Amino acid sequence: MASSDEPPTRAKAVNLSSADKDGKASLSGTQFLTVAEVASMMRVSKMTVYRLLHNGDMPSVRVGRSFRVPAEAVHEYLQTSYFDAG
Repeated sequence: MASSDEPPTRAKAVNLSSADKDGKASLSGTQFLTVAEVASMMRVSKMTVYRLLHNGDMPSVRVGRSFRVPAEAVHEYLQTSYFDAG
């Protein structure tokens, strides 16, 4: 039971794939990455990736005790975080 004192979650919705004819999302073509794979791709520590997931900055799916991150979400996060330091 949720209390009104709890802060709202900040996870962003990501369009993982197109909807099928019934309006349900199809995940058949979605590639999911482990936290270690995301960390390697972004060249950061696994703890940094966990912080992004827990803060809601990057969407993820919980599978048992581990997290899986849609590859598209990683690319989208990097594109929106990019800035020119020149």
